[in-house]
Amino acid sequence: MERTIRNAIEREGPHTPVNLEPGDFEIYRSELVTQTATVMMVDLSWSMALRGSFQAAKKVALALSNLISTQFSRDSFYIIGFSAYARELKPEELPFVRWDESVLGTNMHHAFMLAQQMLARHKTGTRQIIMISDGEPTAHLERGRSYFAYPPSPITIRETLKEVKRCTKKGITINTFMLDRNYYLKEFVNQVAKINKGRVFYTTPDKLGEYILVDYVNNKRKHI
Repeated sequence: MERTIRNAIEREGPHTPVNLEPGDFEIYRSELVTQTATVMMVDLSWSMALRGSFQAAKKVALALSNLISTQFSRDSFYIIGFSAYARELKPEELPFVRWDESVLGTNMHHAFMLAQQMLARHKTGTRQIIMISDGEPTAHLERGRSYFAYPPSPITIRETLKEVKRCTKKGITINTFMLDRNYYLKEFVNQVAKINKGRVFYTTPDKLGEYILVDYVNNKRKHI
């Protein structure tokens, strides 16, 4: 509106009332930006269940899957669940997925490896990882097996950050949604952000959906 009125004043000079003509109007419109391939990495470790974060993460994954399939059909969406190991989850499996009670570990290392394999199918457009977790990495793959240590082993941190660097070199953005603020987690997330330049959100289970869904839509559109 401000630009529209200014155009009329510049055309006729400053007086009231301001007479508007069709050519005076400045209109904002939005357009969809390039295709996006997204991998959502969801922590399945037991701490997510204890803090009430697990159900929230599942609901958000389902909601984002539905949003993309109905409103952004040219986009691609994958889900990875990770605890001691990482594995792909289909949206239709999510309602029945439980946290991993019998194994220990938050193996982001394996999840980042799997996410890169999925995103390698997409040669054009934006590629991103959305990671939801309430804990720092406490496990990594070594010769195909998961090795767990708490507090986190320096080897686990090093190997996980190597995968972050590989993602960065491939142009994959990592946006992290943290559901806790413990010391180890903050230190690790700060290192991820420094390497990858992705964004970090500290949120709560009840606000998780609002953060992720609104952020996704906002980044799909631009004003022209």
